[in-house]
Amino acid sequence: MEKKDAKVVVLASNNNHKIKEFREMFPNCTIVSMAEIGFVDEIEETGTTFLENATIKAKAVADFLKKKKITASVVADDSGLCVDALGGRPGVYSARYAGQHDDAANRKKLLEELDGRKDRSAHFECCIVLITPNGECKHVEGRSDGTILTKEVGKNGFGFDSLFFSADLKKSFAEATSQEKNSVSHRARAIEKLKKII
Repeated sequence: MEKKDAKVVVLASNNNHKIKEFREMFPNCTIVSMAEIGFVDEIEETGTTFLENATIKAKAVADFLKKKKITASVVADDSGLCVDALGGRPGVYSARYAGQHDDAANRKKLLEELDGRKDRSAHFECCIVLITPNGECKHVEGRSDGTILTKEVGKNGFGFDSLFFSADLKKSFAEATSQEKNSVSHRARAIEKLKKII
């Protein structure tokens, strides 16, 4: 990785799905993962909001870059599924809803908690924090509305995608192509705002 490339953006993540989405939506930037810059520490997400967690991640990586004397912007996002009938849960705990980072277990728990509920409205929410090489910190947000299905539908995507029926696409995120999902997803909408300030 070149140290003085204004187009290099370090994504504070090692999630391959997330890295792929960012690379697809940011074709004019070189999106680099934490692993690619040698960042191996575990970042403890202790925040109670998406903004707090995204900021924690972004600052940890920005501090690492400063020590390594690498000039690059840092982008961190925190996102999750918020279900109205569950008071906004799983929210910031979406990835570890059932205890560990286990997508199948998370989906199973969500279906059990919503069993018999009439109100199945939900939305995906995303907050992205940008820290520029000079230390300036900005954030943007995006959301995508829909409902929770009573069973899994579709084979694409990850996380809760097979249970989330998109109000925009009229199909589950797991039935959508990556291009379709990227046109309406919470992360895509936040990234569109990010593109205007990066």
